[in-house]
Amino acid sequence: MDAAGVDTAVLSISGPGVQAEPDAATAVKLARDANDRLAAEVAKQPARYRGFAHLPMQDVPAAIAELERCVSELGFVGSMVNGHTHGVYLDDPGYDPFWERMQALDVPLYLHPTDSFVLPYVLEGAPELLKPTWEWNFETSSHFLRLLFAGVFDRFPRLKIILGHMGETMPYHLWRFDSRAALIIGKRPLKEAPSFYLKRNLFVTTSGQFDNVPLIAALSALGADRVLFSIDYPYEDSITAGRFFDTAPLDEMTREKVARLNAISVMNIRI
Repeated sequence: MDAAGVDTAVLSISGPGVQAEPDAATAVKLARDANDRLAAEVAKQPARYRGFAHLPMQDVPAAIAELERCVSELGFVGSMVNGHTHGVYLDDPGYDPFWERMQALDVPLYLHPTDSFVLPYVLEGAPELLKPTWEWNFETSSHFLRLLFAGVFDRFPRLKIILGHMGETMPYHLWRFDSRAALIIGKRPLKEAPSFYLKRNLFVTTSGQFDNVPLIAALSALGADRVLFSIDYPYEDSITAGRFFDTAPLDEMTREKVARLNAISVMNIRI
């Protein structure tokens, strides 16, 4: 962190975590233990660390209770959910009470990639495209779009969803989403065009995308208030991330927003 110029890091457990656990009761116990361990680490260096809650999404009431505990008692600044849970995506109506609590607590959910529940046929026989190369990209962006087209953001308009990797290519597609959606007569019509929700409910981070092209695309599509600096450590190198951002072609106000101000606002971080 020091070498990369990072003052504060938000710590979390990436995929698959307890969401891979087949027994819900075990997942609840493991999630609580993981959060207690993370809170203990944050307490050792409270000026340098914050935490995201790890949640047992197999059990919606337990996930709600654990989220409440992590935010209200442990001081965590949001949650990280690692994609689907045994093939159940977060647009499932059973998750509406969870989204209601997320909105009430006014904290973000970081939607992190996980493997496809069933490997898409197009990826069969192409191991080079699996996991972070390409599979996780369309798996995670499709998950977000499921939320959008299922009307989750109409029902819970103040939700804040964070995606890594500059938004999993979605900033490139706003016009296309609106154009195609206008031709679809669906059973679940949206109140607004898809791009409206992408600009209102989506935040993206620079994690694992240290290149000016997707950075400028994300800023242009979503606005300077919607992009947050992130590294994706330990999967990416902190110094490489820091150098990329320090030399990115940004005006100083935009650089300050992406570097720190947006994170402080989205996660209600007290400095």
